[in-house]
Amino acid sequence: MAIWLIRAGSHGEYEQKFLDEKRVYVTWAGLNVDISKLQNNDALLSAMQQRYPDAKLNKLKNWVRQVWPFAHSIAKKDLVVLPSKQQPAIYIGEITSDYVFQSNGPDPYFHWREVKWISEAIPRTQFGQDLLHSFGAFLTICRIQRNKAEARINAMRASNWGPDPALKGKVSEDEIEAEDDANEPTNLEDSGRDQIAQLIMANFAGHGLARLVNAILKAQGYTTYLSPEGTDGGIDILAGSNAMGFSSPRIVVQVKSEDKPIGRPEIDQLVGTMDHTKADGALFVAWGGFKSTVYKELSTRFFRVRLWSQKELLEQLFATYDKLDGDLRAELPLKRIWTVAAQDED
Repeated sequence: MAIWLIRAGSHGEYEQKFLDEKRVYVTWAGLNVDISKLQNNDALLSAMQQRYPDAKLNKLKNWVRQVWPFAHSIAKKDLVVLPSKQQPAIYIGEITSDYVFQSNGPDPYFHWREVKWISEAIPRTQFGQDLLHSFGAFLTICRIQRNKAEARINAMRASNWGPDPALKGKVSEDEIEAEDDANEPTNLEDSGRDQIAQLIMANFAGHGLARLVNAILKAQGYTTYLSPEGTDGGIDILAGSNAMGFSSPRIVVQVKSEDKPIGRPEIDQLVGTMDHTKADGALFVAWGGFKSTVYKELSTRFFRVRLWSQKELLEQLFATYDKLDGDLRAELPLKRIWTVAAQDED
């Protein structure tokens, strides 16, 4: 049984389609050729040269190296890893069908395999940094093999997606290769965010996360009330505009630092609290993200509810970091850096 990384678009634009339809697709636009009928990689390269005449040869060879296994190497019972772009989480599924080519598409959905998603969104914090490093490869489709990945992910599956054995010290450092010997470049931005997330959980666990959210809201210009640690009645923070906090928008905030994703009942409870406090809107901050069903219904509550998963929380942190209290910045020392942006699979 092999483990494959398959991305749902560079920005996660196909993610919900993959999850809803229980399929994984090859998302190269215009690739309307049955790959299973091609004899070898060279035949696929020729087909790509015809369809992408302006693409450089090295880029086409890179694409062939990714697309060819989708039809010829992936097998039933193999596992697929889908890193989410909506939240800091990983979906894992089991391949349940052979390769299918659908000539009438629609473009770019010519090639697919059925998949059974065997987990809810698994927080990235459940995986060792070396596995996250592999999941961050700048490839759309590739096999994950390094550092006993297959055995470790199978162990997580057997424990109902508990923590990676490497996090419990059950995989020795000698068995984990150095990250810099990877064959594929990785997403340094994702790697950096993972390290920042680990630092936040070390310094702002439990009620501390509400304290961090409170500081971000104050930096955004809100006057806030932070509930003391302990029973909060579903309210962690109250925030209002202007110096006294009496002006709109007035928001009620719930913060959850647990790794598990939040479902609809918790959102409904916050909406009820919003009505009780006569707030204009509600903000739910969930470090472990939200279940996919929550995102489906988000549009019906767009003017009342905002959701911050770890992704949005980090974005707001970066946007306001220079305005945060000096003591808090000392607890969370960050430095902005510039690096060359990765090119599109050249």
